[in-house]
Order: sequence, then structure tokens, then C-alpha cells
Amino acid sequence: MDGFALRTVALALSILAVLVLAAMGIRRHVPLLRRLFLPNAVTAGFVALILGPQVLGNLTGDSGRFSAGLFGEEIVAVWRELPGLLINVVFAAILLGKTLPRPREIWRASAPQALFGATLSLGQYALGLLLAVAVLVPVFNLSELSGALLEISFTGGHGTAAGLSSTFSDLGFEEGTALALGLATVGLIAGILLGTLLINIAVRSTKVTVARQEEVTAEEDYEIGKIDQYDTPEALEPDPATSPLTITAGAIALAIGLGLLIQQTLIFISVLISDAPADETFVSEIPLFPFTILGGAALQIAISARGWSHAIPRHLVNQVSGVALDLLITAAIATLSLSAIGDNFVPFLLMAAVALAWSVGALVWLAPRFYGERWFERAIADFGQSSGTVASGFLLVDMADPEAISGAREGYGYKQLLFEPFLGGGMITALALPIVHSVGANWALVGATILCLLTILLGIRLQRRTAERTVVG
Repeated sequence: MDGFALRTVALALSILAVLVLAAMGIRRHVPLLRRLFLPNAVTAGFVALILGPQVLGNLTGDSGRFSAGLFGEEIVAVWRELPGLLINVVFAAILLGKTLPRPREIWRASAPQALFGATLSLGQYALGLLLAVAVLVPVFNLSELSGALLEISFTGGHGTAAGLSSTFSDLGFEEGTALALGLATVGLIAGILLGTLLINIAVRSTKVTVARQEEVTAEEDYEIGKIDQYDTPEALEPDPATSPLTITAGAIALAIGLGLLIQQTLIFISVLISDAPADETFVSEIPLFPFTILGGAALQIAISARGWSHAIPRHLVNQVSGVALDLLITAAIATLSLSAIGDNFVPFLLMAAVALAWSVGALVWLAPRFYGERWFERAIADFGQSSGTVASGFLLVDMADPEAISGAREGYGYKQLLFEPFLGGGMITALALPIVHSVGANWALVGATILCLLTILLGIRLQRRTAERTVVG
């Protein structure tokens, strides 16, 4: 954040933290927010947006006392830069501090859910690109990059949408960030509402087997904060010289540094191969955050090999990552461009409708063919992730199976080890925009469609083989 005074940056971060605290109070007194399970950071972001230059500033006019909003132009300018920085912290922490099961164990526990989750994401790419080629580009003159918005927003969520803001700008699609954040908000709310509705329909249906026996009521409460299934079993012994939280923050910083080293090495190799300037290579169009996943994985493998897994407690990694994600989402929504959404409102509605229709349709028609028995509890978790966040999936599976008898929660948790590094904000999500920009929406559509069909065939074949082994056994 060059050009900003340290005092301004500190004040901007402090205001964001206070806004999140205020959102906690608002949520407590507004039952609707609790029923929607809307994260406090999202609420805080919209409060900041209302009190900022786009709403309060416009209402008071150019000559009004609050023409720049309640916070001032310098604070808002800092907020615009934060998402691109904080997203690196979030993604460096994805695998850091986890005791990773053996690959075979992960595959056995979560293969159907990983394939179904990949189908949902790749289908979002395929349908989004089809919508872009057929309607968004020729009719509404949007960028071809709009075809990647569905997966970035609905499966990736607010964090991924905000983290890609610099990529959108660099590739000439500035309004993409606002559209992605808006779609992520729609997905988060609609996903919870539709998921709850689908659970209630399943409870009443005689054709669907579901663990839950009674409909979900508005009075029910769920713990959605604990979403990590793989905390390290040992806690770090207290060190009077260094706080465990400091060690954890340092490990995340080191993971980011390793990610930067990987990125710069690939850029250097690309320059040697293509003889093009560093800023014109394909790798240079990829943001840093997917490389920080690799940096975190490499660091975790290294410390595990030395027997130091306990040195980085996963619950502290979650705390550092959680703070970064809360501030990131609040800042991103606070600086969301309302004019960009307003100018593209019809395309915005079309994209939201297509994404939600695909998630519901895949759950109803494909999920039984991927899972067999207990398909609904498993699929509703993937539905939640495809229209919101990882936490949304855990929330819905807890609604569908409150006694945890189906094994869906464990399978969904294992799935993240296969899914998160690649889709929903991982390497493939980060590569999508540069790929569409390089090869065009038509070829990207062909590739996404082929990959989606492939995951469907693999998922159905895996289920059939599992059913055959069960019958033989």
C-alpha cells in the first residue's frame, strides 16, 4: 500500500474491526440476519457501504459535510487495496497446520463428494461461458471474462471475488469485481434459503431418505464456526520467549514468501522460454494467492517431515486467517461499485438465476447417481458450498443430519483437502480469468464442458463400482 501513511492504514484497519463489532450487535437485534446466517463481515461491509461515499456521500451532495461519506477518501482508498493483500493470508493458511491423512484415505472418504463438487464448479464455468458467448457479450457488451464469474462468486465466495480484484482490473474488466461481490452475496443468501427449503421438502417427501425427521424451524441455532476437521492433535507447549500466535503469524508469512518465490521462479522460466517481458507472460497474469497455497503446503510438508507438526496449532492458524477474511470481506463490500451492478443489472440477474438453477438441478438429478444411499445429506453440503462458502455446506449438512449419522460431515470435510487447493478459489479459479483472456470464451467453453462431462462420468462410474462391490460383499 505505497503512498498511504502508516497512521491512515492503522485507522482504516481499526474502523473495519469496529464495524465488525457493530455488526455483531446489529445481528443480535435483527432476527432476519440470524435466520439467514449472514456472516458479521458481510453485514459490516454493507454498513460501511451505506455510510461511505456511494450512499451517504451521494445523499448529502458534492458540497455536503459528508460528501465523501463518514470515513473520508483516504480511509476508503486503503480499503480498496486491502483485499488483494489479505487474500494471500487466507489462502496461505488453507493447508498450514493440518495433519494430512494419507491420500488413499482421503480418496476413499471423499471421492464422490470431490467429484460432485468439481462437477458443480465446472458446470458453473461451462454455463457461465455459454451465457457469456450467447447473451452477455453480444447483447450486453460485457467482457468475455464475465463467463468465469459464476464459479468465482458462488463457489469462491466473497474472499475469492475480492482477491481477484487486481486481476479483473489488469485484464480490463474493472466492473467484474463489483459483479462478483454482488453475485457472492446473492449466492450466500439464496443458498441458505434454498438449502433450507430443499431440506424441508426432503423431510416431507416419501422418495428421499434423509436423517432429519422434522422440518427446520426459525428458532433453531447452529454452530457454523467450527469447520476444520483436521486440527493437529498436539498443542504447542508454551514458550516464554515467543507467543504461539506470533509463531503462527510468522509461519503464514513464510508460506506467503514461499508462494512469492514460486511465482517469481515460474515468471523467470516463462521469460526464458517465451523471450517476452516479465509483465507480459501468462504467469504474470495469475495473482499471488494461489501460489501461497503451494507455499503453505510445502512448509507443512517440511515441518511434518521433521516431526514439528505440533509447532503450528491449526486453531491459531484459523484465528489469524479468520481475522484476515473478516477484514477482507468488510473492506471489499464497503468499496463495492454500486454503479457497476446498476449498469449491468439484467446480466447480473441472469447470471444469478443460471448459477442457482444449476446448483438445484445438479442436486436433484445428478446427486443420486453420484452417491447412492444417503445421497441427500452429502449433496446438500456440496450445494451449500457451490452457492456460498465451505461453512454454508457444513451448516446445511448439520440441518439435514443433526445427529451426524450419515457420515456426510466427515466426507465433506475430507473433500476440502482435494477441492480447495484447485477450485472454489484455488489454482483453477485463479487461472480461469487469464485462460479466458488468452484463449477466448469459445475455447474456454469447450474445455470447461469437456471437463464437466468427464467428472460426471467418473462420478457415476465410481458409484456403480461401489454399488457392485457392496452387492458382491
